[in-house]
Amino acid sequence: MLRALVAGLVLVAGLAMPMVAPQPAQAVPPGTYAYVANFNANTVSVINTATNTVAVTVPVGAAPWGVAVSPDGTRAYVTNRADGTVSVINTATDTVVATVPVGLEPLGVAVSPDGTRAYVTNFSADTVSVIKTNTNTVVATVPVGDAPIGVAVTPDGTRAYVTNANADTVSVIKTATNTVVATVPVGAFPFGVAVSPNGTRAYITNLNDDTASVINTNTNTLVATVPVGDAPQGVAVSPDGTRAYVINADADTVSVIKTNTNTVVATIPVGDAPREVAVSPDGTRAYVTNANADTVSVINTATNTVVATIPVDDLPFGVAIGVVTCPGHGKPGHGKPGHGKPGHGKPGHDRPTTATVPAPCNRTPA
Repeated sequence: MLRALVAGLVLVAGLAMPMVAPQPAQAVPPGTYAYVANFNANTVSVINTATNTVAVTVPVGAAPWGVAVSPDGTRAYVTNRADGTVSVINTATDTVVATVPVGLEPLGVAVSPDGTRAYVTNFSADTVSVIKTNTNTVVATVPVGDAPIGVAVTPDGTRAYVTNANADTVSVIKTATNTVVATVPVGAFPFGVAVSPNGTRAYITNLNDDTASVINTNTNTLVATVPVGDAPQGVAVSPDGTRAYVINADADTVSVIKTNTNTVVATIPVGDAPREVAVSPDGTRAYVTNANADTVSVINTATNTVVATIPVDDLPFGVAIGVVTCPGHGKPGHGKPGHGKPGHGKPGHDRPTTATVPAPCNRTPA
């Protein structure tokens, strides 16, 4: 059933979508939150990762699919597949502050490390829209391959990797010029993509051949193919670079890949029809959306076991995690560009990253 849904990617714009009543602004305390796009509910569930409970539910556009959080934690970007827009959420108030028109059937979204650009894949337009985040306007449209789905930006911000599902390729965009500088053949129906923290590897899920492709980003060549579970879809890499987590949508499992050997070292049962995964900034938890169960599974990455199951809205798809600070601390799109160089460091040998939650604000959540 999932293969038919994903392989066909049926346009839902003509379907009757549920109405969502507007909600007042709701401030949340500083902390780490998981943002879950609920496809059939036109909402985003905001999960407090300290308590694994839904803190607030935010109405967005029609059929939200993907979600990404800015590096400074001030904004969440949500692709609305059925109405061709991106909803921009102010994470301090959990309200939509802008709606950006993009291409036909936007699916994937990623934010540059300096926060100045958001990259959106337009499945039916075969393009990527580049959003300037301080004005919430599209400043470039980049032609890529047939049926783009996933997108990820390298840690130094110089490249964006885009999966082209119907072309069995990955387009590599040079972000300085917004041009495709390489096209890498991968497996059948590439879906998700994630880049390692040191920037040396890109991990691609191939939905139709049950594998994950590993690309060397220095040479843009395929260096490994890892067998995983049935119909792999979402993928995320741990902050220390030692593990890649692959969602097996038709197997209801997560494959854990050890990145220095490119082997699966664990398989974790989760909920019904898992779709996407995000890892917490400290690397201790992975959050998995279960589309048919209307839940999120929380995995303890030390034990590779599910330690919590969180009810959300109807048909959760995308998930992203961000650290919310006090309101007004940091403006989107005003960070300095990354100065790292790709290719420095080996996969699996990155230093661990631990997120530090800022001191609480002197305010009471609404």
